[in-house]
Amino acid sequence: MNIKYVLGAIISVPLLPILYFQGKKIVRSLPELPEATDIEGVSSAVSNTSFQLVTIGESTIAGVGASTHETGFTGTLAKELSKEISATISWKVYAKSGYTVQCVNQKLIPKITEKPVDLIVIGLGGNDSFKLSSPKRWNKDIRALIVSIRANYPTTPIVFANMPPIKEFTAFTGTFKFVIGNLVLHLGKELEKVVKDYENVFYRAKGLEYEDLVARMNLTAKPEEFFSDGVHPSELAYQVWAKDVAQYILEEKICHKN
Repeated sequence: MNIKYVLGAIISVPLLPILYFQGKKIVRSLPELPEATDIEGVSSAVSNTSFQLVTIGESTIAGVGASTHETGFTGTLAKELSKEISATISWKVYAKSGYTVQCVNQKLIPKITEKPVDLIVIGLGGNDSFKLSSPKRWNKDIRALIVSIRANYPTTPIVFANMPPIKEFTAFTGTFKFVIGNLVLHLGKELEKVVKDYENVFYRAKGLEYEDLVARMNLTAKPEEFFSDGVHPSELAYQVWAKDVAQYILEEKICHKN
């Protein structure tokens, strides 16, 4: 039993009515941003080596807040990896705003047809947190997702990207940051345990805190510049995030061409 989660849930119960009404207000205040365009592309290197990247997930992987995927998370990730492994990377995005792990497993995984695939990167956690999914349920759904992917891609490396930094969201109230922000941390800890049970499955557990990213990547951007609407990343944030994930993949030697 996750004692910290249980205690947090007990503390959070009286806050649920406040959370409900604040959530409605937040949703009304947010602009309706479209998903990024151009869901597939190629990042070329001076090489005859080909490489297939597939990204899967919720609104962040769908590029809400970016104009195109080329300048968003997936395109930037492909570009960063391409120049380091000297491969021409073909990439495709399978993602939908509002999807939980279960939705992704049921509605998106069956649509993936690329073969072979050299790397799968997954970005999830926000919607499961918003729907107050318990760590136990999240654990079960993540395992089911991995099993589904492994049915068609038994040896392809799977990388779960960082959990969304909900406590950094500028559009969220203190109550939202406390309840949902703490929940997403619990889901992250659960994900960290789950991936240890599978071969060639990884999780970038390091949080995406503003001050840390600014220091590590020598940025001058203000906190609000990392968000397109106070919740979804800006194009700048997508690129910073992608570079962080690319660095992790390269450091762990996950990404290579046999």
